[in-house]
Amino acid sequence: MREWSKRNFNWLMPLAFSVAMAGLWYAVSYLLLSDNRQFLVPPLHEVITRATAHDKVRGELLKGLLVTAKSSFAGLGIAAFLGIVFAIFMNLRRWVERSFFPWAVVLQTIPILALVPLIGGLFGFGFSARVIVVVLISLFPIITNTLFGLQSVETNLHELFTLHKASRWTRLTRLELHAALPATFTGLRIAAGLSVIGAIVGEFFFGRGEKGIGVLIDKYRGLAATREILAALIISSLLGIFVFWGFTLLGRLSTRNWHAASSQ
Repeated sequence: MREWSKRNFNWLMPLAFSVAMAGLWYAVSYLLLSDNRQFLVPPLHEVITRATAHDKVRGELLKGLLVTAKSSFAGLGIAAFLGIVFAIFMNLRRWVERSFFPWAVVLQTIPILALVPLIGGLFGFGFSARVIVVVLISLFPIITNTLFGLQSVETNLHELFTLHKASRWTRLTRLELHAALPATFTGLRIAAGLSVIGAIVGEFFFGRGEKGIGVLIDKYRGLAATREILAALIISSLLGIFVFWGFTLLGRLSTRNWHAASSQ
């Protein structure tokens, strides 16, 4: 009975919060804005109806979602590979960490919009440039979290591997990488949302090639089509949530045996 109540509570609270946010949206639209300013925040049902019932808008948003997802997934995959590899090398050699990590911090602090003209001039304004923007935005949390996980292995476990005269490769593959999995998936979950933002930023400012969500937002902005803009933002948010949940599920499947063992 207690487990049943806890399971229902875990579902009911997010549902209640979602209902509260929808109510806040309607309160802003109907109570805070006058009729002549309601176009700034149209009622939620009008946004949903515009995105689903209007054939042209629905077709544009679905195609844009696929384009943005393609750029986001490609950039996130490259960032995950590079981030984990860089973190491994930084963990293996202290001089690599001291040499590379400050530049990773610099890359994170530089406004990505300042790099967009340079990226466009070097790599064009198509798919490749969008992927590079995604990689630059998504890389840092993967590096930092993976490195933290690799360096957080308990001392007694290192001593156990030393006692058995384990090689550096064995220590890395059998101990450090396994111990770093929870932290790595935390970095991937953070990067998941950033990858969608990066894809939209790239599309918004490059404005060429296939029409992703960013291009559509720019188009709707020029037309002052607030309902379409909000619909595009909702769809992009759902994409980010989908990727986030995907990595959350994968992380739980990868580490569930540890949690089961620790709870016994």
